[in-house]
Parts: sequence; C-alpha cells; structure tokens
Amino acid sequence: MTFGAASLAGPALAGGVAQGVGAAGAVVVAEVLIWMAVPVALGLPRASAGREAVGGGFAAGVRFVLGNPALARATFTSVSCCVAQGVLTACVPLLGERVLGGAARGAVLLSCAAGAGLVANAVPARLVVAPDAVIRWGAVVQAAGLALAATAGRPAVLVGAALLIGAGEGPQLTALFAVRHRESPDRLRGQIFTTGASVKITGFAVGAAIAGPLAARSLPGALLLAAGVAAVACLRRSGWV
Repeated sequence: MTFGAASLAGPALAGGVAQGVGAAGAVVVAEVLIWMAVPVALGLPRASAGREAVGGGFAAGVRFVLGNPALARATFTSVSCCVAQGVLTACVPLLGERVLGGAARGAVLLSCAAGAGLVANAVPARLVVAPDAVIRWGAVVQAAGLALAATAGRPAVLVGAALLIGAGEGPQLTALFAVRHRESPDRLRGQIFTTGASVKITGFAVGAAIAGPLAARSLPGALLLAAGVAAVACLRRSGWV
C-alpha cells in the first residue's frame, strides 16, 4: 500500500514541478527526497550475516527460483511485464506531448496507473483468487492496456489505457509476493525476494533502453512491442509457449 501511494504521488509531483519550473527542478526535488530517506535508511537494523553469506545467499536464491517451477513461472511473467512497463515509462513524455498537450502531463498517466493498481488490489482479496491466476491475468490486462495506448488519439482513451494497465499491474505485484511467500523456505525468503527484485529492475531498465530509440521512430510501434511482451509472458505462464 505504501509503495502504491508513493507510485501515485511521485509521477504527479514530477509532472507538476516539471511543468512549473522545468525538468531540472523535478530532478532537484527527486534528489531532495532521496536525501530525506538516507537518515531513515541508516537507522534500519543491520543484518548479522557475514559478507560470504550475502554473496552465497544471492546465488542460492537464483538456484532456488530456477529450480521451483511456480516461482520460475511467476518470476518470468513479472520480469516480462516489467520490460513492458519500462517501455511505457520511456513513452510517457511523447504520449503527453502528442495526446495530452504537453510532455510533462504524460507523468499523470503513471499516477493514473498507480491509483488504479491501488484500487484493483482489493478485488482479488475479496474474491479469494489464486495468486498464480492473478499473475497470469495481470499480464493479459496490461497487454490490453498497452495495445489501447498504442491506438489512443484522445485524452480520455489514453487515460483509460493507463487505468487498465494499473489495474493489471497492482494485483499482479501483490500476487507475486504471495507466490514468493508460499514457495520460499524461511531460510531463503530474503534472498529470493532480493533476487526477484533485482531481475525485475533489470528488465525495466532493458525495456526503457529499447523504447527510447524505437519510440522516436514509431511511438505506436514501441507500445505494441510492450503489449506483445506482456502477452508472451501470459502465454508462457499458461504453458502454451
């Protein structure tokens, strides 16, 4: 919930500051927020594990994820969706410029997605849906939202696409945590969560890097690529690929 709230507020803040004082001002605000977090981070309890245990723990986490079919499938799906999310993030300024009337306004799309994800998280909890199914259908919903964004020519349609993407992304993340808790032994749970997060961040960065030059040539093409990546993740998760 706190992650969702931050994801909701961050892009809106960035867009507002960039609109008012420019992109450099938004970067300064981001830096100030990071420095505000440093004292809190330094106050966190320190782990008692040695350096060797930390390095070996990462390798153990990778081996366990690869050897556990449920974890491997969930990780593959979530990482693929992170690649798609990286593509979307790189396309957001162009979407704002072409559809919303300003590049800075594109950041609002990320806030819309985060808000939808926050609200949508309540649905699987009420319906008691299996987390594996939520991960699969989360990829389907994100693929549909990205495909809609690729064809959006009006602000209302684009905002609807962002809401659809968030509705798939939010519950998928929560379901991923549930699968990790269910499948991970206590002694490796920390390493498995760290391993999964590291790979997802890498996937996001790869998606953003690919999208930059591609979106400059064809914005719809970049978004359709992201939709295809999310769709393939769903197929792989279902065992069809």
